[in-house]
Amino acid sequence: MILERCFHHELREAASRCPICLRYFCRECVTEHDDRVLCAECLKKVVASETVRISPFRRVLGGLLPIAGLLMAWLFFYALGRTLLLIPAAVHDGTLWESR
Repeated sequence: MILERCFHHELREAASRCPICLRYFCRECVTEHDDRVLCAECLKKVVASETVRISPFRRVLGGLLPIAGLLMAWLFFYALGRTLLLIPAAVHDGTLWESR
């Protein structure tokens, strides 16, 4: 490795070798990713392949979550309203405590 030169900078001594493309690079041309030292081109390929693919189930679930949230909010306020209707009218008029 002492005799190897950087793939991009011919006058610089190589500091590491990319495990994917097997080319030699100086310290400025490599970066660490997931405990490996990769060149910029291979890093772009690795990051592009690691992008999260959304399954159809997750896509449908993502569309249904706002609807489920609205339904839950409606049910909460509906139950709250029904509970408030159970309170006697005398409490609302302020005459419940006077009649006792």
